[in-house]
Formats: sequence, C-alpha cells, structure tokens
Amino acid sequence: MPRLPAILLLALVATAQKPALFTTPFSLDEMRDKQAVIETTMGTFVVALLAEAAPNHVGHFMVRAREGAYVGTIFHRVIRYGIIQGGDPLSKDPAKVKEYGTGGLRALKREPNAEPATEGAVAAVLVPGEPDSAGDQFFVCATDQRALDGQYTVFGRVVEGLDVVQAISAVEADADGRPVTRVAITSVTIRDTPPPPVVPFADETPAELAAHHAVIDTTLGEIELEFLTDVAPEHTRAFLQFAQAGLYDGVLVHRVAKGFVIQTGAMAHRQAPLTAAQQTVVRTLQPEFSATPTLPGIVSMARGEDPASASTSFFICVGECRSLDNQYTAFARVVRGMDVVEAMEAVEVDGETPVTPIVMRSVRVR
Repeated sequence: MPRLPAILLLALVATAQKPALFTTPFSLDEMRDKQAVIETTMGTFVVALLAEAAPNHVGHFMVRAREGAYVGTIFHRVIRYGIIQGGDPLSKDPAKVKEYGTGGLRALKREPNAEPATEGAVAAVLVPGEPDSAGDQFFVCATDQRALDGQYTVFGRVVEGLDVVQAISAVEADADGRPVTRVAITSVTIRDTPPPPVVPFADETPAELAAHHAVIDTTLGEIELEFLTDVAPEHTRAFLQFAQAGLYDGVLVHRVAKGFVIQTGAMAHRQAPLTAAQQTVVRTLQPEFSATPTLPGIVSMARGEDPASASTSFFICVGECRSLDNQYTAFARVVRGMDVVEAMEAVEVDGETPVTPIVMRSVRVR
C-alpha cells in the first residue's frame, strides 16, 4: 500500500487575511441521507455524505456542488493506489498549473471525528499547519491510509465506483503527482440516498426459479442451461445472481479433462478484476448434494475439500461422471449447445489447460 506524506497540498496559499469561516445554511435533517454523484471523464463514483460527523463540511460541499463550483476542476494530484486530490477552482485553468493545490481554501473550521481514513474515505485538504483551513479541495482514499487518521476531516465515503477512484489514482503522473492527462469533474449532483437495490432472484420460489434459463455465450458458441430447482434451489439462485451481476463476463474455460468435464467460472480466471459491487455478490454455498446421476450435460458447482466451499466455479460433464454422484451439487443441465461442450472437449490442451483460450463472454438470464 502506498505510504502518503503527511502534507497533501502542493503549495501554501498566500492571502493577506482569512475570509469568514463557513457555517452551513442547512439543518442536520436537510443533510441526512444525502449522496454526491461525482461524474468524471474516467467514470462516476458516488459519495455518501456524513452529515452527523461533519455538518459544516457536508453543508459546504452541498452548496458548492449546487453552485456548479466543481464542474471543470480536475484531480490535480494522484498517488498511485493511494489518494486522488481535487476540487481546486484554479485547476479549471490549464495556464495556472503551477498554482494547482492552492485555491479554494481557508473556508471551514476543522470538525474532528472518529471516521477513519480507510478505503473510500473523502476528506478535506488543509493548508499545512492550519487546522481551520479546509475549503473546496478534497481527497479520496483509493486504499486504506490509516496514517492519516485524525489529521483531516472525513466528511464522506465512496459507496459506489471505488474502482473509478482507483483507476484515477493509477493514471500516469509526473514526479509531483500531477496527472499527465487532465481528469476532470463533469458534474456533481446531490441526491437523496436511494433505497437499497432489490436483490435479484432473492424471493423467488423454486418453481419461479425453474422458469429461468441461462445462455452461456462462449467463443465456441452458445450453451443453454435449465435448472434443477427441485434438488438445488439455492445453487440455482446463486448462479442466477452471479450471472446477473456479470461475474462470468470474460472468464476462461480453464480446465478440459477429456472424457470427464470442462470447468469454468472461477474468478481467478476472470480477464478483468471484479468491481467493488461485484465482489459483494461472490460467496460460498452450502452443499445441496443429491442422487442426480452425473451424466453428460449435467452442470455442478466445483468445490474444494470442504463440502461448503463451492462458489462461482462450475463444471459440465462430457462423460459419465458417476463417481461424482452425491459429492458435488448438480444444479443444471444443458438443453442446447451440447455440441459446443463437445467442441470444447476436443480442443488441444497442455495438460488440462486449453492451448487456445476459450472465453465465457457472458451468461444471460432469460
């Protein structure tokens, strides 16, 4: 994890006198359960505003956002997988690059709180040695930065789009941390915190789950599955949720055991990292072993030695796998595309690894 310097500003602000410190015009009730949707030229992230912890900082951010003050500003300093720093009004002007980090400060009195500088924390930038010097500028922790705990007022926390923050932190930058390419804020919208998203398939009965099919789109063709919800309803539910969340997009078929199984779905063989939201979907599953004959076309979840260690990885039998009966949870069968499964079995392998990669491009639920 990158170690950050204690001082986040690039330069001090030279002003003759301090302006009057900001006091929020909003009541605490007006600031509760608010989020800031920050759109950038590299994607969008969402910040939950912590009104209870830092009411003046939250009120100031809301006022400035609604005034459009952040539009056109850039993230003028990054530390790779450490922090991103932005909000300086001077950063709108490419001609003032030497002054970046010095604008929009000395407007807020410090609001000490117990919020840690962990991954996703949003905090106010300070002039070195001046605890009551926060203003428009803020920084976002791309990873845990616990050495900063208690030094800066944390007033928000990223709840969506941490991958965007991390990607911004990793852009090419000069020795002073200035990004080579401008990463700009295009809008900041203050909204009420939306209700929790409905978890797909969470409340469906086994009969309702059985109405769904899954179409696996691979580089060798499509495979369609129907589900065995009479014996494995919870594995079916999990598989549908994994598919709906896009976990299987871009995952390799990593194992071809000829005359036995083809195996895919392991997150270790995913071509792109999971987003923070996708990571919350991954989980282990309790076994639902049954007497279902493990014959060609039967789909089961892979697992380790622990019967309760199955997760996203699954295999499709290409031969009679009766030794696996009641040892792995059989939850689906191929109803279309067995020729595609057989084509996978026929590929050249190095041990059990396909020489030419086979990619599961997506799993669509219908």
